[in-house]
Amino acid sequence: MPETLTAIERRIYHYLVDYLKRETYQPSIREIGVRFGIRSTKTVTEHLQSLQRKGYLDRTPSRSRALRILGLNLSPDTYTIPLYGNAERELSDEEVEARYDLDRSLASSPDCFLVRVSGDSLSELGILEGDLVLVEPRGELRDTDLAVCDRDGVVEVRRCDAVGSGDGSRARLSAAERNGRPSLRILGVARAVLRTLPRD
Repeated sequence: MPETLTAIERRIYHYLVDYLKRETYQPSIREIGVRFGIRSTKTVTEHLQSLQRKGYLDRTPSRSRALRILGLNLSPDTYTIPLYGNAERELSDEEVEARYDLDRSLASSPDCFLVRVSGDSLSELGILEGDLVLVEPRGELRDTDLAVCDRDGVVEVRRCDAVGSGDGSRARLSAAERNGRPSLRILGVARAVLRTLPRD
């Protein structure tokens, strides 16, 4: 599994992905530096070397624009969305179980992600254990939305009441689920459920 990226490495990685999908060829080292305000081409090269070492891309130093994103479908009609293997764990690069290429009509932005549901607490909503929930990052929450929330680093899929909006928005468990639990930070809203049907 690829190692965790630093903040600047993650920004460069997403820039490379978006650039390749848009232009179908790779940006130069100088273009990457201009995009992120990095004057030294040596520093840009070091970031690319780190991305290569961590398993995110392959590059040929002797060739210009010789970058290749590993394990990525560059179709302009899809986004590559990470799956976090368990909805009860912290969202981090270490918890990425797989990545799926989803049509943009389903995944509204490259920031969407999937979580796997554990337990049967959402069965009354038709969401079963093992289902994959597609999450759309969104700060605002409408009453009775099915929200994906962060409670002290643990992800929970809950029906919530909205409290506030924007980046500082919070979610509160609905009266039926609250039971004295604290407010939760909104990560996004569940937009779809993906399920693999059993085979005979």
